[in-house]
Amino acid sequence: MKKKLFYLISLIGVATIISACSNYKFEATTEYEIENFETTDHRNEAVSLESLKGKPWLAMFIFTSCTTVCQPMTNNMSEIQKEFIERDIEDYNIIAFTVDPTIDTPERLSEYFSYFEIPDESKWHLVTGYDQTYIEQFALNNFKALVKKPEEGDQVMHGTTFYLVDENGVAVKDYSGLSDGDQQVAFDTIAIDMETLIEERLGK
Repeated sequence: MKKKLFYLISLIGVATIISACSNYKFEATTEYEIENFETTDHRNEAVSLESLKGKPWLAMFIFTSCTTVCQPMTNNMSEIQKEFIERDIEDYNIIAFTVDPTIDTPERLSEYFSYFEIPDESKWHLVTGYDQTYIEQFALNNFKALVKKPEEGDQVMHGTTFYLVDENGVAVKDYSGLSDGDQQVAFDTIAIDMETLIEERLGK
C-alpha cells in the first residue's frame, strides 16, 4: 500500500512539473529597441541587425585582451549553448560585441574563439568593424550598458550581462553572465526563455 501511495505521489509530482513547464509564458523585463548596426564577424562575414531579424539572439560585450571576466563569460555562454542543444533549440544566434575594436580584428577574434570548446560554432558571431566611440555609445543607447576604454592601459571597462534580443531586434530580458557570490548564471532559465520565445514566435 505504501509503495502504491509513493508511486502515486511521484506521478502527481512529475505531472505537476510537466504542467508547470508547458504553461510557462515568457515575460519581458526590458524593452530596448536595438538600432541598426553593420559589423564584421570573426569569419569576415557581414552581420547587421537586419541580417539577424527573424531569430532571437543572445548578446554580450567582451574583448580579447581582457584579463578578468571575458573568458568566464564566453565559457558560460558556451554552457548555455549546451543547454540549447539538449533542448533541441536551433533558431537563434549568439553575438559578442568587442569593446576594443581597434585591437580586435576579425583575425584576432577568430584566434580568441579557437581557445574555447564551442558546441556549435555556426551560431556565434564575434563582431567588430566600428570605432571605440561608436561601441561606447551603442552599448549605452541600446543596452543601457557602460563601456569605457581608459586613456592609459588596455583593460576596457564593460558589464558582464547577457541580453536576450527577440526576433524583431528588441532586447527583452537580461541575465548575469558571471557567477559571483549570491549571483549565479541562470543557465536553465536562459534556455527556457529562449525556447519559449521561439515557440511563441512559431505559434506553438
